[in-house]
Amino acid sequence: MNESERMALILFREALEAENARDLERAKRKLDKVMELTRKKHPELYFEACFRLADVFIQEDNYRGAVKCALRAIYLAPSRELYLRGIKMLGDVLFMMKREGRLRELGENMEATLGLIKNDEELHRFASALVRLARGEEVAENFSVKEFGEVIEKLRESRREPF
Repeated sequence: MNESERMALILFREALEAENARDLERAKRKLDKVMELTRKKHPELYFEACFRLADVFIQEDNYRGAVKCALRAIYLAPSRELYLRGIKMLGDVLFMMKREGRLRELGENMEATLGLIKNDEELHRFASALVRLARGEEVAENFSVKEFGEVIEKLRESRREPF
């Protein structure tokens, strides 16, 4: 284990301890540092840190921040397995938002996030479809990654319920 990986693991542990102590600001700072250290050299740790940060955002009632973290994790997922796992985890966040009547929040100010994932055409189309759906627009997209289509379909199924 090299020094950056060791440091990232220490910070990750400290972030979990801060989260357990309900010091969410400290947890976010630690996780940001983990993400900075691992983005290029340790993509599996980066993926895990993104989703841990998404969980912290959910605890703060910041669902849009959680979605943005999830999209970054999926975009940089180092394997197909993690990519698909990330979609499922993002779907869970979206369904929570739907249940809480908060999906509409994704209809605004997502341009920067969409710009970050533009090089993954399928993920970008999915995120764009989410934005349109959150705005109340009809979405009829076909995705080569069936999991994207499943998430959109589940969100549309309960369309009669308020966003």
